Amino acid sequence: MTPFSHRFTALPEHIDELGHVNNAVWVRWIQDIAVAHWAAVAPEAHRDAYVWVVTRHEIDYRGNVVAGESVTGETWVGDAPKGARFDRHVRFTGDDGKVKVEARTTWALLDRASGRLLRITPEIAGPFLQRAPAD
Repeated sequence: MTPFSHRFTALPEHIDELGHVNNAVWVRWIQDIAVAHWAAVAPEAHRDAYVWVVTRHEIDYRGNVVAGESVTGETWVGDAPKGARFDRHVRFTGDDGKVKVEARTTWALLDRASGRLLRITPEIAGPFLQRAPAD
């Protein structure tokens, strides 16, 4: 799948008492990149009608990032959805080329107006499952 990318820079308010990005900030960045991917790829009608909620985070912390350092976040949906849910993969890589954080998160689709869980149709999933063009 074609990953969606976004850059994040650690600000002083992101840093915990150990001197690196706090775990809660990584969770926020995971949500931020997922929302940005949805906004970039989904048609306006879908963005208006639906909203996503996280049902599960599985996060592996592999390295630290300090204030002023940047990471490139990449996210992609590897497999077709199952019912109302799908798994999203996220990887944050530092400028040194090392993976700092990897995550697999499960998201559920809700009808924005009613708040009810909805089955993800092929039309909704399609833009996230497109493969990169072959070279």
